[in-house]
Amino acid sequence: MATRDDLLQELRLWPRWTLRPAAGGAPAPGESPVAAAPGAERECPAVAGDRATRIAALGWDGFAADVDACTACGLCRSRQRSVPGVGDIAAKWLFVGEAPGAEEDAQGEPFVGQAGRLLDSMLKALGLVRGADVYIANVLKCRPPNNRTPTADEVAACRAYLDRQVELIAPRIIVALGKSAANTLLESDATIGSLRGRVHAYRNVPLVVTYHPAYLLRTLQDKAKAWDDLLLARRTLRSSGGG
Repeated sequence: MATRDDLLQELRLWPRWTLRPAAGGAPAPGESPVAAAPGAERECPAVAGDRATRIAALGWDGFAADVDACTACGLCRSRQRSVPGVGDIAAKWLFVGEAPGAEEDAQGEPFVGQAGRLLDSMLKALGLVRGADVYIANVLKCRPPNNRTPTADEVAACRAYLDRQVELIAPRIIVALGKSAANTLLESDATIGSLRGRVHAYRNVPLVVTYHPAYLLRTLQDKAKAWDDLLLARRTLRSSGGG
């Protein structure tokens, strides 16, 4: 059985670990502004019918295509690829972030690059691996230009997709990654500090709030707090008989 020190090392909580800043004073991973993708001026395909009813009836076979065709907000005109989500569609663990960044927009998968690697290390410390009993998604399925904060209208337009994912996956625990995701899911404007350390609920599923991996890359001292949050999530899952 792994010791506490083994887990802390796996999560890279030792003081000697540091992140080297990008050359030329570039912004932190996942936050650097980039030019609009080629084809940003393209027309988005039309979406017919009652949108809410259609999304509520989606299965996995049509989910990604429906996200890709969505025109409910203007983000379809500036992103390269939609990012529906990735992982085990019958997962016990659901991790939810705010929105795709530049690398996610390019690859069509959430949490890649340095932030994604840190998330994978966090999962490994819990004995989990991406794609096996874990599903990873964002509130928004398309990247806001220059990684700006999503607008209320954009969040409202995309919320039905996340709700449908929760229904399809039926997770036993949700982990909200970062203040924006937590505030959206909990319909709150509270600070992340006030939301951490206790169990909330989203659509009757227990929810635990922790820091976004991109934030942890910049704020090393809060990694220990993030580990405490993950342990709370694991205890909550186990107490419900989720293993």
